Amino acid sequence: MELRAHVPTPSEVLLSRYDVAGPRYTSYPTAPEWKQDFGADALSERLGVAAARDSTEPLSLYVHLPFCRSLCWYCGCNVVISKDRGAADRYIDHLVMEMDLVVERLGARRRLSQIHWGGGTPTFLSEAQIERLWTEITRRFRTLPDAEVAIEVHPALTTPGQLSLLRQLGFNRVSMGLQDFDPLVQQVTNRIQTPEQTHGLLKVARELGFTGVNFDLIYGLPHQNAERWARTLEQVLEMRPDRLAVYSFAYMPDTLKHQKRMPADAIPSGRTKLDLFRSAYAAFVEAGYRPIGMDHFAVPEDELARAQEERRLGRNFQGYTVKAASDVVALGSTGISDVGGAYAQNVRALPYYYERVSQGRLATERGIALTDDDRRRRAVITQLMCNFWTDLGEDGASHFAPELERLKPFEDDGLVVRTGTQLELTAMGRLFVRNVAMVFDAYLSRAARSRFSRTV
Repeated sequence: MELRAHVPTPSEVLLSRYDVAGPRYTSYPTAPEWKQDFGADALSERLGVAAARDSTEPLSLYVHLPFCRSLCWYCGCNVVISKDRGAADRYIDHLVMEMDLVVERLGARRRLSQIHWGGGTPTFLSEAQIERLWTEITRRFRTLPDAEVAIEVHPALTTPGQLSLLRQLGFNRVSMGLQDFDPLVQQVTNRIQTPEQTHGLLKVARELGFTGVNFDLIYGLPHQNAERWARTLEQVLEMRPDRLAVYSFAYMPDTLKHQKRMPADAIPSGRTKLDLFRSAYAAFVEAGYRPIGMDHFAVPEDELARAQEERRLGRNFQGYTVKAASDVVALGSTGISDVGGAYAQNVRALPYYYERVSQGRLATERGIALTDDDRRRRAVITQLMCNFWTDLGEDGASHFAPELERLKPFEDDGLVVRTGTQLELTAMGRLFVRNVAMVFDAYLSRAARSRFSRTV
């Protein structure tokens, strides 16, 4: 792939045509298609399917830790606001109960190639709570020597002592949420942290031996403009993390009521918003980063960059990875498992989560079992989202005949190049990868599009 800092400039016609509501495809089928009749018994059956595979085949483990000290007003995650760290003790008690229910059904299949603690703010936990949770996990699972062990942290709240403990326990990846360094943007989004705090924690992480250190940024927040955003990009590049994620802000105030606290008239959209991403893309590529998937960047020596060059980059709910296992087991409120050919999501409210697991029941609230066609479409969409390329297979022309017909306008617009059964996105097409993926979504015409963010 030729590395160029130039980012194509879409015409107003392309913007108006492709700036629509659509999924981000962290899963396929997407969440609106999941059903509430897929419950605890269905997940138990799917864990049995996973258990029947080779016991040496590794798993991915996701642990959701929802606690935060304050609410960021842009947030779309499942969070519990609390000032009391003691509240996490009861939660950990129930994580352990849920773990026992899961491992009972997994049998001998206990090896982990990937562990991810997400939130919320996982470092809301005290050092004692962190160590306790880790001990409970490692009593039940075996972490492989080359496993990716990652945690999400808030630089303003995470201490060097917590990072040191995490490294001692075996964590080797850390993702720092910063979103934007501009004081006004921070004020109107209720996310306050200084560049000095972030840089200081990055320095500690590197001294401790963390690799693949990631920064999360968000574009499209209120009051972001070219000048303010450029300063944030400059400060980020001065720190030079190993990886960068630049997410599009999903403004959905009807679903996320707290987003109404932000000034709607100050939220950039359309070309203004897209230009924020384009400027980040240009700045990072000019600084030597490789563009990864839809919205990530990595230094050339990073394993994600090497994987994309070889078209073997993978993706799951935790992000882009080279360690994705065939089955992902999730623990905690709203945790989403991808196991045994099905998605299963836990209940959201803590009282219901506590009630179910304390009664010896899996906490599944909804899910879906994938059909053969679902799995095939998921493979196509994942390849497009990760590697900007896919091969539809020997019978692809017949199996996907309606989709290939719908893809012709994308070819005419210069977004996709078709060669036999292979599809490859152009530089312009990568800006609209979600739109291209939507062509292969068999459910989209029935899904409630209002539940999705804009693709631009």
